[in-house]
Amino acid sequence: MTLPTSLDDILKHAAETGAALAPLAADVDAGRSDGHQTYDVLRASGLLALLAPRDAGGAGLGFGAYWRVLAELGAHNGAAALGFNMHNVVIGALADAAGAQLPPAAAEFRSWMLNEVVHGRKLFASATSETGRGAKLRGMSTRYCLSGDGESYVLNGRKSFVSLAGAADYYVVAAAADDGVEDTGDVSHFVVAADDPGVSFGAVHSMSAMYGTSTAPMTLDAVTVPRSRLYLGVEGMSLFKVVREPHWMIAGYTGAYLGIAEALFRIATDHVTADPARAASPVIQQELGRMSARLRAARALVHEAGDLVDAERGSLEANAAVHAAKYVVGEVGPQLAQDAVRICGSAAVSRSHPLERLVRESAFAHVMPAKPRECLEYLGKAAVGVNLYDARAFSW
Repeated sequence: MTLPTSLDDILKHAAETGAALAPLAADVDAGRSDGHQTYDVLRASGLLALLAPRDAGGAGLGFGAYWRVLAELGAHNGAAALGFNMHNVVIGALADAAGAQLPPAAAEFRSWMLNEVVHGRKLFASATSETGRGAKLRGMSTRYCLSGDGESYVLNGRKSFVSLAGAADYYVVAAAADDGVEDTGDVSHFVVAADDPGVSFGAVHSMSAMYGTSTAPMTLDAVTVPRSRLYLGVEGMSLFKVVREPHWMIAGYTGAYLGIAEALFRIATDHVTADPARAASPVIQQELGRMSARLRAARALVHEAGDLVDAERGSLEANAAVHAAKYVVGEVGPQLAQDAVRICGSAAVSRSHPLERLVRESAFAHVMPAKPRECLEYLGKAAVGVNLYDARAFSW
């Protein structure tokens, strides 16, 4: 389908899509479904092309507007929003380059990938995390080298935490050059098809949250990738991109967790208003007031940070703002969950009630990059004037 052009209409479409996703959440969370139907709904909605430029058939959304859409989806189905973000993390760099003149190889890659998303409705995912390293790029053990004929690359390694395993059509794999340097920062990204020989997935992780992201380990055993699937046709630039413009890598999830926080407030409010006597209680009103204040502050920061990325992408102020937004949303979500538990009582422990799932989901913002201590360290270094464009200044 063709996506609307105005943000208001896109948000309305996201709300309608979210309403279709919401009933799927409980079965996926309980392990009664593999969650792939969730991504069928997203494919059918056309939202996979949200970031693609309008001249390529997409909606051309910027980062700030994307966070608003992601929050809308997250308020209906948090795990679906997190999985959807994994698709957009790898589309983001293409969106950032919209309108820019690129070298021929990069321009050809961009056209191919956008065509796959817009017209092929292909779902992409990111494959970065490794055991013991998380999503850090420096020192990555997955390695690549040129094939003997120089026409392709060969990838070997193992990823520990790949979302959309078995659901995505393509995986954008981070790999370091096989140059004998153990702690190398010479990292590139390659598009690996789900059915490429040598690609395999282990069992989907049994987790206490985010089950609908279909997350599993991934093995790459001498996977051969044509040169045309080197991301944007450039080797060794991935770490540089993350250092200069970290918003996709460290903060894409933020909108989804804001949506989960919005859902927590909505459930608590609905629970109270269903009982007029409780709704008239000043004590309960104060509890809801506290939740509202916390949520409004987090929402304002997320919107400000997203808009800053659009206006000043790569500036230290924008980079600091997205770290601050990621940290604050990660703190506010669990706080709202505690507030909701106090207000709603036994509903919070019943697996038949969505509040129980939201309480679990909200706690795991801290697991996703950047982690709280990393956000705070970045903000502290920015405050004292450390050069954060230097990859050595921070453990990337």
